[in-house]
Amino acid sequence: MENTGKAVRLRIYISSTDKLKHSLLFESIVYQAKRYGLAGATVFKGIMGYGASSIIHSYKFWEISEKVPVTVEIVDEEEKILKFYDIIKPYLEEMRYGCLVTAEPVSIWLYKQGKKRD
Repeated sequence: MENTGKAVRLRIYISSTDKLKHSLLFESIVYQAKRYGLAGATVFKGIMGYGASSIIHSYKFWEISEKVPVTVEIVDEEEKILKFYDIIKPYLEEMRYGCLVTAEPVSIWLYKQGKKRD
């Protein structure tokens, strides 16, 4: 990805418990993004939310499983994002529960690699 310029932010809204086969869906998406060579991906965990089902999910300390909303964000060049979405779209379409995918243009002001630890 270029250091400055225009890019696209892909956002995928899912649940922390959504699975792809035996793996968590958000983890599968991040690992796939890394394999595909995208600039980076971040997963944000929500504390409360609902989607098309209108069922509210929130963090409760007494619940055994923590079913909360998560958002996966990936930023890269538009062409790479479009190709990556074509790869993961079948995963999202096969989900038992719903999801939401959005994309919007963003401006990159700085993209700097950090130094690896020795």
